[in-house]
Amino acid sequence: MHRLLGRRPRAGTALTVSLPAVDEVLRRSGASPDGLAAAVTALTGPITDRAAHTSALETAWRRAFAPLAAIIESRPPLADWYERLHATGLVRRLAGTPESAEPMLADLATVIAELPAPGEPLGTFAARTVRDAHGLDDGRPLTTLALGAARALAGLPDAASRETWAAVGVLRDDVSSTVLTLGFPGDPHTATGRALAAFHAAGQPVVLTLRQLVRDPPRLVAQPISICENPVVVTTAADRLGPACTPLVCTNGQPGAAVMLLLRTLADTGADLRHHGDFDWGGIRIANVLFDRLPVRPWRFDTATYRNAATRTGATLTGTPATASWDQNLTPAMTELGTKIEEELVLEDLITDLG
Repeated sequence: MHRLLGRRPRAGTALTVSLPAVDEVLRRSGASPDGLAAAVTALTGPITDRAAHTSALETAWRRAFAPLAAIIESRPPLADWYERLHATGLVRRLAGTPESAEPMLADLATVIAELPAPGEPLGTFAARTVRDAHGLDDGRPLTTLALGAARALAGLPDAASRETWAAVGVLRDDVSSTVLTLGFPGDPHTATGRALAAFHAAGQPVVLTLRQLVRDPPRLVAQPISICENPVVVTTAADRLGPACTPLVCTNGQPGAAVMLLLRTLADTGADLRHHGDFDWGGIRIANVLFDRLPVRPWRFDTATYRNAATRTGATLTGTPATASWDQNLTPAMTELGTKIEEELVLEDLITDLG
C-alpha cells in the first residue's frame, strides 16, 4: 500500500485507505486514466449497488405476490397459510426469481378464487383456471402451492392430494375411489339417497364413489356409525342382520379419499363414530389415521379387548411395530403377547353390536 500511496501505514489493527487518494494516484500514474471506479470494473466486472439491487428485488417480489395478496384479503381462512408461505420462502425456492413467480402466483390466485369447486374433474378445473388440463398435475410447483391452499381451506393439514382436492370439490379420478357401506337409511331427495334407501330396505351393501359423494351426496343425519377395516364384516352383517344392521362403513384397508370424505361429512353432522380393526401393526397404522384426523372412539379396539381375545385365538404377530395413538398400553400389550387378532376372529362380537 505504501508503494501505491507513497507512505507507510501506521501501526495498528485496522487499515484505513483513502479512496479519493487511490483514485488520484491511478489517474496520475496512467494505470487507470479514468480512475478507481474504472479500474475496479475492469478487474472485477460491473459494480452493483447492493442496496438498490435488494430494494428492486423486494419490489419485484411484492409485485409478483400482489394478485395472491388480493385474494387472501377476501379469504380469512387462508391468512395463516399465506403467512407461512412467506415465512418458509417456499415460493422463492420453487420459482427462483420474481419474474418466474409472477405468472405462477397469478395462476394460483385464480385457482384459489374458484375453490371450492362444484364437484369438477381436476383436468377440467385446471383447463378452466390455468388454461392447461395438466397444469395441476402432481409434481408441479403450482400444484404444490395450490394443494397447500386447499388443505388450509378444508382444514386438512396432513391429507393426501386426492382427499384434499375432493374436500374442496375437485375430483381426481372420481370413480375409482370408493367406500363400502351398509345400513344407511338414505333419503328421497337425491339419486344417491334413493339408491341407499333401496339397498337398505333389501339389506344389501352399497359401494359409493367419490363422484357420488361430492356431486350428488345423500342427506346424512347424526347417528351412531360403526367403522370396520375388512369387507368380511360388511358381508357377514348383511347376511346375518340385513335391514336391521345399523350404519356401517368399511375402510377396506388404508382409508382412501371416498372413505375419508364420507366419514368427515358424518362427523360434521355430529355422528358418533366408532372404529374396529385388525389387531396387527397394519391395523394400528390404519386406525391411527382415523383417530388422529377424525373424532373417532374405539369399538372393541383397546388393550383390554386385545388381551381377552389373545387368550382365545390368533396367529403370530409379525412386522414392524406401530404405536397406537388412542391407547398407550395397546402397543406394549401386543408386543408382549405377540398375537395377531384379525376381525374375522371376533366377528360374533361385532355382529352382536351391529344388531
